[in-house]
Amino acid sequence: MLYDWIRNIDFLWPENFILLGLIPFLIYRYTRKTGRLEAVMTVSSVKPMQVKSFRTRLRHLPLIFRILAITSLVFALARPQQRNDQQQTKGEGIDIVLCMDVSGSMGTRDILPSRMEVAKQVAEDFVMARPVDRIGLVIFSGESFTQCPLTTDKNTLVHQIRTLESRRFLKDGTVIGEGLATAVDRLNKSNARSKVIILLTDGKEDAPDTRLIDPLTALEIARARGVKIYSIGMGAAPSTIVERLKDQPAERNPAAYFLDEQLLSRMATETGGQYFRARDKESLEGIYKQIDKLEKSDIEVVSYKRFVELFYPFVFAALAFLFIEILLRYTLFRRFP
Repeated sequence: MLYDWIRNIDFLWPENFILLGLIPFLIYRYTRKTGRLEAVMTVSSVKPMQVKSFRTRLRHLPLIFRILAITSLVFALARPQQRNDQQQTKGEGIDIVLCMDVSGSMGTRDILPSRMEVAKQVAEDFVMARPVDRIGLVIFSGESFTQCPLTTDKNTLVHQIRTLESRRFLKDGTVIGEGLATAVDRLNKSNARSKVIILLTDGKEDAPDTRLIDPLTALEIARARGVKIYSIGMGAAPSTIVERLKDQPAERNPAAYFLDEQLLSRMATETGGQYFRARDKESLEGIYKQIDKLEKSDIEVVSYKRFVELFYPFVFAALAFLFIEILLRYTLFRRFP
């Protein structure tokens, strides 16, 4: 603990350490003075006089405490400080909802390691690159669910993205309309200057009988509430899918229920957004980067440098050592003429 405290100290006036050169001079002067004060006499043997007492063993203590006092004082004169650099990011952000398809087809491995894993990795990078925006997460399959409401806590949101799995909790199917409607509802009370939904899916509407909102109705709601949609159709080209999954039964071939690009393009165009096609991880990363450039936030980074003066402990230590030295010199080691 003491080592870490000393290691983080900076000295404002390090040139004052030159004063430590006084210590060798002080030791030299002490040894010469001590030699002159000792009495000299000629004797045949010194054995009877070699008596070692507590006082003789500790006779150099006053000098040691004086050296410690001078050292502490020099450290204080060098003005030790502890610097704490902080940055605060502030600005006007954008409210964004990631609306992600988690249906069973997202586990397809035409984009390795799978569509779902690639979508999660790229979404995580996008989230961490938006420091001042509130971002939420809505997932949908045969039903929709708010996985994470709008938040600035990026660590919590990233954790929610990492734990996504296809077909884990929701019914099977693809309810794009209900997923979009849920995402719009998350933005309903937003006061942000821009409200954005990034809708990612690898299939077309495949709704169960329990569906409440169809895609076109959800589109009308989004347009009425001023929400911009960036839609992403994910998956390799049908021929590539067939090649990679040729050993699977035909009914499990994702090419049989591939993207409704006309619907996704209409959603984006009518709300002022854009439709993108992601055939691999690199293209998906490029899409998110393009959206990042299109939806810029006003960010201001303020740096703070706070200094804490640390010379006080050294001053107090110097006074303490000096007091002990004077106390010893005029009590235990007092000299009489």
